[in-house]
Amino acid sequence: MDIFVQTSNDMSILKGKVALVTGGSRGIGEAIVLQFAQQGADIAFTYVSSAEKANAVAVKAEAYGIRAVAIQSDAADFQQAEGLINEVIDKLGRLDILVNNAGITRDTLMLRMTEDQWDEVIRVNLKSVFNLTKHALKPMMKQKSGSVINMSSVVGVFGNAGQANYAASKAGIIGFTKSIAKEVGSRNIRCNAIAPGFIETDMTHTLTDDQKKAYTDNIPVRRLGTGEDIANACVYLGSDMSAYVTGQVLSVCGGLNT
Repeated sequence: MDIFVQTSNDMSILKGKVALVTGGSRGIGEAIVLQFAQQGADIAFTYVSSAEKANAVAVKAEAYGIRAVAIQSDAADFQQAEGLINEVIDKLGRLDILVNNAGITRDTLMLRMTEDQWDEVIRVNLKSVFNLTKHALKPMMKQKSGSVINMSSVVGVFGNAGQANYAASKAGIIGFTKSIAKEVGSRNIRCNAIAPGFIETDMTHTLTDDQKKAYTDNIPVRRLGTGEDIANACVYLGSDMSAYVTGQVLSVCGGLNT
């Protein structure tokens, strides 16, 4: 008996969903925005300074036939976060997926680290996750569904010299994620974290070939990750394919954290 399997280049597994990505105008955030758009989700994303760059990303996203909204907002500001969630729902009708992606680094050894360097990283990387999740849960609970995806890091799992502030913020995200999953799981809301390894971004472009080799020699798959690698994981965690997955940390690191 012949079995017919229909295939399509556009699976649209997020069709009908609305997603919000913080820090979506460049790097990993941009890759997530475009992958979500390709999979059929209407998308809102935040940027901090460059409206021109953000609008260019929105145009790319809309080319997939979805609605895209770029919003200037500081995720680390509690009131702005509340206004952001309200604006997304006002413009796109609902909120199904929240990707807390905004983050910074202020790397230095602990003996040299200033209080400002510590406070700034904790504020942007960790407090922003609290802010957006706090305000997003209310509409998600009302509709009895939702997926929160928090961007942690393998550094939050095993630490790294010169990144005590960054590692602390990313480890905090893991504990936060597991706690939220237990609080809202009964309301059909899931909360998971992604822990990227070494990913190609604007920052890695400045590395020499020898420096890149030093990194990749420690990665079992022998390459740096891409924004698309992280975006694909976000699509899975945002879609109904992961309906029974919550409170987990998905390491997307080429085996580095093995």
